[in-house]
Parts: sequence; C-alpha cells; structure tokens
Amino acid sequence: MTGSGCTHLDQTRDVAPSGDGCVECLEAGGRWVHLRVCMTCGHVGCCDSSPGKHATAHFRAQDHPLVQSYEPGEDWWWCYLDEAVLKVAGKPTLTYR
Repeated sequence: MTGSGCTHLDQTRDVAPSGDGCVECLEAGGRWVHLRVCMTCGHVGCCDSSPGKHATAHFRAQDHPLVQSYEPGEDWWWCYLDEAVLKVAGKPTLTYR
C-alpha cells in the first residue's frame, strides 16, 4: 500500500461490482459523473461530483470505509474514515468500461 495512513484495509474483500453503473441512479433514472466500488461489499455508487453522491451515502449508511475508483485507467482507492487516497498492491483494478 502507498498513501497516507489508512488503517481499514482489513475491512476489504475480493468483491464483484454490483453492476455497470450507480445502483441508485439506474433505479431512479438519474445520472452520474464518476463511479466508485465499495471494497467491502461491491456496491457501485456515484462520486460526490454527481447529483446523488451515492457512494458517500452508502458509506454513511453501511459504514464501509473504502472505495476504489471504477473509472478506466484509474487504480486509486479512497478511505472515508482516514480521508486518504491509496494505491493498494496485490488487489485487482476494477473498471466497467
């Protein structure tokens, strides 16, 4: 791992993304800017630049602290609790496009 001090990597699992778009936006006919995958359960939600901010809402509701970018060419993770950007070695990069 590189990045500053995340202490929550023990809460990650090998996940399968829940779909090819933000679960809540797809259900409501909404739109998103970028996608994030919860690294605890695989939930796909939209970023905070999106109207719904569903990835952060999922974190607040489920207390799952780590997401990975679900965008092509991006391999970074974000820890909500430590407010840290990470690159995690040995984990697959998940992309939907």
